[in-house]
Amino acid sequence: MDDLLLTLKRTFGYSTFRPLQREIIAATLAGQDVFALLPTGGGKSLCFQLPALARDGLTVVVSPLIALMKDQVDALQASGVAATFLNSTLGAEESRARLRGLHRGEFKLLYVAPERLMLDGWSENLKAWNVTCLAIDEAHCVSEWGHDFRPEYRQLARLRATLPGVPLMALTATATGRVRQDIVTHLQLRSPVTFVASFNRPNLTYRVTPKDQPLKQIIDFVRPREHESGIIYCASRAATERVAESLTSRGFSARPYHAGLTGEERSTHQEQFLRDDTRIICATIAFGMGINKPNVRWIIHHDLPKNIEGYYQETGRAGRDGLPADCLLLFSAGDVAKQTHFLDEISDEQEQQVARAQLRQIVHYAESSGCRRAELLAYFGEKFPLDNCGACDNCLEPRDTYDGTVVAQKFLSCVYRIAQNSRFGVGLNHVIEVLTGAETDKIRRWGHDTLSTYGIGRELSRPQWAAVGRELMRLGYVTVAEGEYATLQLTPEGLALLKARTPVTLTKPMDLPKAKRVVRREGDIACDEILFERLRTLRKKLADERKVPAYIVFGDTTLRAMARYYPSTLAAMEGIPGLGEKKRAEFGATFAAEITAYLATNSRQAFD
Repeated sequence: MDDLLLTLKRTFGYSTFRPLQREIIAATLAGQDVFALLPTGGGKSLCFQLPALARDGLTVVVSPLIALMKDQVDALQASGVAATFLNSTLGAEESRARLRGLHRGEFKLLYVAPERLMLDGWSENLKAWNVTCLAIDEAHCVSEWGHDFRPEYRQLARLRATLPGVPLMALTATATGRVRQDIVTHLQLRSPVTFVASFNRPNLTYRVTPKDQPLKQIIDFVRPREHESGIIYCASRAATERVAESLTSRGFSARPYHAGLTGEERSTHQEQFLRDDTRIICATIAFGMGINKPNVRWIIHHDLPKNIEGYYQETGRAGRDGLPADCLLLFSAGDVAKQTHFLDEISDEQEQQVARAQLRQIVHYAESSGCRRAELLAYFGEKFPLDNCGACDNCLEPRDTYDGTVVAQKFLSCVYRIAQNSRFGVGLNHVIEVLTGAETDKIRRWGHDTLSTYGIGRELSRPQWAAVGRELMRLGYVTVAEGEYATLQLTPEGLALLKARTPVTLTKPMDLPKAKRVVRREGDIACDEILFERLRTLRKKLADERKVPAYIVFGDTTLRAMARYYPSTLAAMEGIPGLGEKKRAEFGATFAAEITAYLATNSRQAFD
C-alpha cells in the first residue's frame, strides 16, 4: 500500500486514508466486485479514482448527473489526472475528439451516463478501450425502494456480458438493507466484498424548531452566516420563489431552483452557487444529487421532508469538507396535515402505505426528545454508542419533562373504549375528536358520544393531544396497524400501563429556540479568520480566471490550515491537507505570497 499512499499524497495532497478507503481500494485492485456504502463526504470518489491511477487501462464511472461529471473531471484535471466525460452538453466535434483520445488510451477515467453505455455500438467501444474497472456511482438509483429510482440503471447488468472479466464497483451514500440487496441483485455483483461505513456525520449539528413566521426564522438564521454557502429546501416551487425573493429583497445573495425553471435558468443558478457568486439556493428536492460542493455550511428545511432517507441525503450535502455545518428543520403540525392530504390522493394502495409509514418516521424524528443523531443512525440499523452527541438541540438543550400519567391514561382509555365499543380501530384524529368532545357525523353515527371517554380531554388543544398520542407511539404504548387505514391499537405494554396506572413521564412539546450555547464542534479548525477571508478572496479570483468553482482550486479545509500555520514559503506548504504536487506547483507560490504580505502588517496568532 506504500505506492498507493504516495499517489494519494502526490496527486490529492492527503497523507492518510479515510475509514474503509484503503480496504475498498485493495479489494478492487485484487479484481473483486465491491459494494461500498459510505456516507456523503466519506470519500467515495477516491475509492475508484486512486485505483484507476494504480492499474493499467480505463476506469469507466457511471454517473447519473451531467453536473457531477463535469465537476469531478474538473477537479481531477486540476490535480493532474487524465480524466474526461461524454454527455449531451458536448458538441459533435468535441465528442469525436474525446472518443479519439479514448481509442488512443489517453485517459485513465471516463465519466458517462448509464443510457449512453446502452447505445448501439458502445459495447464495441468498451471492448476496444481496455476497460479494467466499472464503477457505478449513486448505485441506489437501481432500486425501486431507493429514494431516486432510475430505470436505466437496471440495464447496466448487461455490461457483465460485454465485459465479463472486469470487476464492478457499486457505490452509494444512503441505502437501507432492502435497497442494498436490490443493488447486489440487479447489478449482478459476483460474491461482492461489502463495506458499510458508519452513517454518522460528526461535523453536522442537527436542530428542529417549531415553525413560526418561517421567513423571519430563516433571515435570523442566515444573517450571521451571510458569507457562507447554504441550501434552503422547500416543498413547493412557489415556496422556493417566495423565500428567494424575500432574501434577495433584504440584500442576501439567493436564487431559486426547481423543475419549473428552464434548463438554462437551473444551470445558471447552479453554476452561480458552485462558484460562490450566489451564496444561497432555495430549492425543491430537484436540487442536490451529485452537487459536489464541499463548503456548504448549512441546510434549512423550510418544510417537513417526506422521509428520513431523503432528509439524511439532503442534510448530508452540508460539511462535505469535514468542517462544521448546521442543519435546521422547521416543523409544524400543519406540514404534517398537508402531507397527509397529499398521501390520500395516491391511488396505489401499497405505495400509499409505504409513504404513510415514512411520514410517521420523519414526524417521530421531528418530535422526538431523544438524540437526533441516534434517531437517524437507528433508521439505518446503526447504534450510536454515546448517550449525548453534543451536537443536536436535544442533547445541547434537553427539553423539560412532566408527569404525564393522567393524560396518558385518558388517551389510552379512549383508544381502548373505542375498540371495545365498536370492534374496530380508528385513526389518531378520531381519538382526539372523541377526547375533545367534537360533534362530528362519525362520532354520532358510531355512538362514540356515549363513551365514558367522550369529552374528558377538553383541557388540551387538538395539537397538544396529537403530540401526546405520537409520544405514546414513540414510547411503544400505542401502535399503528398495518393495512389501508392507519388505525391505533394498544400494545401489550400499553394495556399493562392502563391497567396498572403506572406513572408516565412525558416530554413537553418543543418551544421556540432559546439563545444558543456556543460549543466547540467536531471538525473545527481554529485559524486566523481575517487571513482566512483574504485567502478566500484570492481563491475566488483564481477560480473565476479559470472559470471553475472555487473549491476546484482549494477546499475550505486547505485554506483554514493555511490560515492556522501561516506557510509563507513553498517549502512550508508541505503537509497542508489537499495540496497535491500539481496544485502546489500551480498555486503554492501565489498563496505563500499572500500570507507573507499579510504577516508584514499582522502578527501570527497562536492556537491550541
